[in-house]
Amino acid sequence: MSTTGNGGGERRAQGLPRRGSQRAAGPVMGGGGSVGGSGSGTRSGATGGKAARSAGSAAARARLRRRTPPAPVTARASAPQRPKPPAATSPEPARRRGSSLPTVDSAPVTRSVRGGPAAPFPGTAVRPAQQFGEHTQGSLFDVVKVAIAILDTSGRVVLWSPAAEELLGWPSELLVGRRIDELILDEALVAQTRTAIQDTLRNGRWHGLTELRNREDVKVPVEARISLLVDGDGTPFLQVALAEARALQAVERDLAVRDALFEQSPLGIAILDTDLRYTAVNQTLAEMNGVAAEDHVGRTTGETLPERAADEITAIQRQVLATGEPVIDVTLASPVTARSGFRSISYSRMTDRSGKVLGISGTVMDVTERYRAVAKVEHARRRLSLLNEFGSRVGDLLDASRIAQELASAVVPRLSDYAAVILLQAVAHGDDLPRHGHDRRTSLLQLGTASVQDGPEVEVMLRRGARITFAEDSSFGRVLRTGVPELLSGAEELSDLSYPGDPKVQAAHELGVHSRLVVPLRARGIVIGLLVVSRAGYREGFDRDDLAFTVELADRAGSSLDNARLYARERTAALTLQRTLLPQQVPQPAGVEVAYRYVPGSSGTEVGGDWFDVIPLPGERTALVVGDVMGHGLRAAATMGRLRTAVRTLAGLDLPPDVLLRHVHELADDLAQGPDEALLATCVYAVFDPATGRLTATKAGHIPPVLIVPKEAPEEPARIGSSLPGGVGQILDLPSGAPLGVGGVPFESIELDIPEGSLLALCTDGLVESRDKDLDVGLGRLLSVLEQPYASIQQACEAVLDTMEQGREPDDVALLLARLGRGQAGIPTAGWTLPAEPTAVSRARRLVRGTLAEWAVEELTDTAELLVSELVTNSVRYASAPIGVRLTLGDTLLVEISDPLPDPPRERHAAEADEGGRGLELVRRLALRWGARAEGMGKVVWFELDLDLTQPQ
Repeated sequence: MSTTGNGGGERRAQGLPRRGSQRAAGPVMGGGGSVGGSGSGTRSGATGGKAARSAGSAAARARLRRRTPPAPVTARASAPQRPKPPAATSPEPARRRGSSLPTVDSAPVTRSVRGGPAAPFPGTAVRPAQQFGEHTQGSLFDVVKVAIAILDTSGRVVLWSPAAEELLGWPSELLVGRRIDELILDEALVAQTRTAIQDTLRNGRWHGLTELRNREDVKVPVEARISLLVDGDGTPFLQVALAEARALQAVERDLAVRDALFEQSPLGIAILDTDLRYTAVNQTLAEMNGVAAEDHVGRTTGETLPERAADEITAIQRQVLATGEPVIDVTLASPVTARSGFRSISYSRMTDRSGKVLGISGTVMDVTERYRAVAKVEHARRRLSLLNEFGSRVGDLLDASRIAQELASAVVPRLSDYAAVILLQAVAHGDDLPRHGHDRRTSLLQLGTASVQDGPEVEVMLRRGARITFAEDSSFGRVLRTGVPELLSGAEELSDLSYPGDPKVQAAHELGVHSRLVVPLRARGIVIGLLVVSRAGYREGFDRDDLAFTVELADRAGSSLDNARLYARERTAALTLQRTLLPQQVPQPAGVEVAYRYVPGSSGTEVGGDWFDVIPLPGERTALVVGDVMGHGLRAAATMGRLRTAVRTLAGLDLPPDVLLRHVHELADDLAQGPDEALLATCVYAVFDPATGRLTATKAGHIPPVLIVPKEAPEEPARIGSSLPGGVGQILDLPSGAPLGVGGVPFESIELDIPEGSLLALCTDGLVESRDKDLDVGLGRLLSVLEQPYASIQQACEAVLDTMEQGREPDDVALLLARLGRGQAGIPTAGWTLPAEPTAVSRARRLVRGTLAEWAVEELTDTAELLVSELVTNSVRYASAPIGVRLTLGDTLLVEISDPLPDPPRERHAAEADEGGRGLELVRRLALRWGARAEGMGKVVWFELDLDLTQPQ
């Protein structure tokens, strides 16, 4: 039986020889004395205690020392091999008698880590992160190398580990058996080392900083931890753990920084394992989630946060863990926990030095204020965008109704659910604004409406074009009178909108309207209407910011609406002026049926200078005129009026078409818009004689006329209002001529024989010109339209306007259609050709007398004979070719005398003593009208006698 402290029990259990046997014999290292004698482990009554202690110490050192590979052949190579040293912790604590040294517990002390699961109880099954015996790459031991050495109580090296060799460069063969203080250069440190050994022997442990000399005589700062060990025989040893001080301090500093960042960070930090379960969270994140930090550990996000918030976060965590791609600054709504708002989350995958995935780390930042600030900026940006968009949409609009509709459509649904734009009737119609204040008699029209839904209630509340009435003490009345906007939110305020019992208020209540803004539309300080916007359902009610924005929007709309009103007024004035300058009554001459259309351009108040005219001429003839003054505006319209007057005045002189245009051109300077602006106008002038069926036409730079000839000659003259049979069209090839005011090109006329029932079309360029097509295309389209049959000439006019090119220039359009015939059926006509001889005068009188007797208008015989004899006498005296006489009985008696002399007769006043010179004066006095016109190479002098006159006046 072994005694206490001799290790006999352990030896018997392991089958080892007893202490002192020959198996343990061998030389031992010297210098291994004990310290102080206390705890020597000697048995009472034993002899040779010193030798026994020396032998026991050598045996213990031999057991503690590890086996080393064969050393090179040195002076110490013959030293016997020492036995293997004991383990750091003995499987059975040594029982010591009389020893004052502290013992070391065999079981290690485990401590729980904050924020992580508690350490399992020794012996419980724990799933290891790595199988025992596997080599771990990139662990903390690679950063901080820990060297182990075993000393005896006198400070001699018993065991020197390979890590110690790597740290200081001293091989174990050179150090084992030597004192540790030989590695210390400083005497003070030597003394400190010896004191540390003594403290360890008394207290069981010591730690501190020191410096050791490596093999190259360089001081290496190390941190040392000394622990007292006792083998099975009760022999004390010192275990020295050495670590490089700089590396250890760096690790400690990093850990301290980590702890400071983790615990003191204003950001929420979480560490999750590969199962996405929390292993650690800081207090900031715990407060954000409203869950204690210890309650997070071991749980997933779905087990700590509400389901709706956890699902999205868990999806992000899985993505980061699977792909390794970090997710940075993703903004999510905070879960309904202790702190609501918005959060920015970032996750990244964690790996160790060997690349093994450890889990993920995440940071959570409360960005509620930032999100709200950004949301506020975005809200302001959207509203500014709405203002700009509305401005661009109404910038080129000059119609109050369209502007009102655009305003209502702009605020729904971005600002409100329902919107109505109510305007003064004066604004809608382009009238002057009222000078007095608004009262219940003010006429209002609801011209712009928009809503998020349709239905009968919406139709009642937002009927477009409805006339709005209101009481003076209602919200409408107050805003119209004061110009101060109102925010209505309560049931009582909402019901006080217009007047008691208003169906629109009841409809709004049924639609769930709970908030409303009534904002004035102002222009130059005058309220010209109201903008009413409403919110319904679960939408948040209006606030003061909404009111300020709506006022800004309404002010911009008010300016546009007032511009539209002014435009409408000016356009009405311009069109009125232009229409007053056009023919107010277009005659329907004999033998001609006329239809016309005038379409103003779409360029606002910039009216054009297009015009047309139908001028009755003597002898049942008709002049057809269409012209266009270049330019737009009131000045162009005024110039058009002067030009039309000049043409009409010269037409009354019965001048040939080319001569008439030449005279108008000579008046160009007087007809111009101003002294610095020349007259530039185009014109077509045509004269039709139904008696002969001839058309004489000329043009001044204008587009050519179009003539439609029937395919078959009609059996009888067409009646007014009869249908058009259609026919074959052609463009009349007239000499182009230069525009009026240009000059340099003479005006020329052509004469055409027109078949019965032909259709002549005169128009301005606005009808046939377009931006991207030639003029020939427009003329061809006009021909194709007029070649079709129509029920009337008026229907043909409408058909032509319906086919106008959509992409044409916004110019005025003047269209004149004339169906040409032979005059009224049954009108008596008689004509003769007389030689230019003196006997022609008496013969002409006999022919006129007989013809009037046949027509039963004998009361005109004396006057007609007198005037015919005077005119024929003049022709016989000055002409040398046959003389023509023609009588036509219509509403008046028309007498025409023609001769080949081109010079027109000139009236002169004869003195009392003169024998001649009174012929034309008699014609002027006795005839209803008279005149002269050119015809061919000669002229025609004509006069008319009223059938109702029996006595000359």
